[in-house]
Amino acid sequence: MNVRQAVLWDSSAILALLDANDADHKSAVTVARQIASERRPSFVTNYIEVEAHALLLRKLGRMLAREWLLTGGLPVVRVLPAEENLAKEIVARHSDKNWSLCDAISFAVMDARGVRRAFTFDHHFLQYRRIEVLGLTR
Repeated sequence: MNVRQAVLWDSSAILALLDANDADHKSAVTVARQIASERRPSFVTNYIEVEAHALLLRKLGRMLAREWLLTGGLPVVRVLPAEENLAKEIVARHSDKNWSLCDAISFAVMDARGVRRAFTFDHHFLQYRRIEVLGLTR
């Protein structure tokens, strides 16, 4: 995967894309089409996969959540122990932020692997400031 062009997909983007009633659905469709047209490699982490499945299960039901999990189509990047440790350091350094461990793991993976773009509707990604956020605007 060419990390310079890669895009990490967050669970918020996955939900917005799959839920036609989501406030960010139209924007999610537009961004997903843009990512596809630019042929940017896309991925989720194993933590985002778990988070997205739980979110879809809660919001859209078990059938859709199961279908997405089994046929989601996005490669899953396994988080390394060093990236997990870096995520905990990120949480510790930013005690003024309400970032989840999953958010911090996304930041750590992106930092460690040189990924600069995230497709998300989670404002925490804007707070991190080291990445380009696709989908959410300031």
